[in-house]
Amino acid sequence: MVRIVLGVIAGFVTWSVIWVGSDQVLMSIWPDWYGAHQLAFQDAMMDKTPFEPDRTILVMHLFRSVIVSIMSGFIAAVVAGENKKAPLWLGIVLLLFGIMVQAMAWNYIPVWYHFLFLFLLIPMSILGGKMKSAT
Repeated sequence: MVRIVLGVIAGFVTWSVIWVGSDQVLMSIWPDWYGAHQLAFQDAMMDKTPFEPDRTILVMHLFRSVIVSIMSGFIAAVVAGENKKAPLWLGIVLLLFGIMVQAMAWNYIPVWYHFLFLFLLIPMSILGGKMKSAT
């Protein structure tokens, strides 16, 4: 049980570090496009002002979320030493955290994005866990 909890923690930390890190990399690669978009989103959230999201960036976020969730599910399985419970619980934790984040951004991002982002977290974490062979 302790290894499963450690796996979930490792997976969550992995997801968070890769998400934030890749966001920073994309902001430095495309400061006038991606960076400007992310800063405008942040400003809109802080100042409660209107924001028009770029659909291409939203789709990029969905693809990044899929990749990061798969990687995190794999890490959770490796740390836990099993590939079923830890990735599932990781997906649930990511979903609960994701609901909180999406609720804060609800008025700024289209509904289709919120639902797709949240819907993919559990299955992609499980898929990542399945990439580690069962022991």
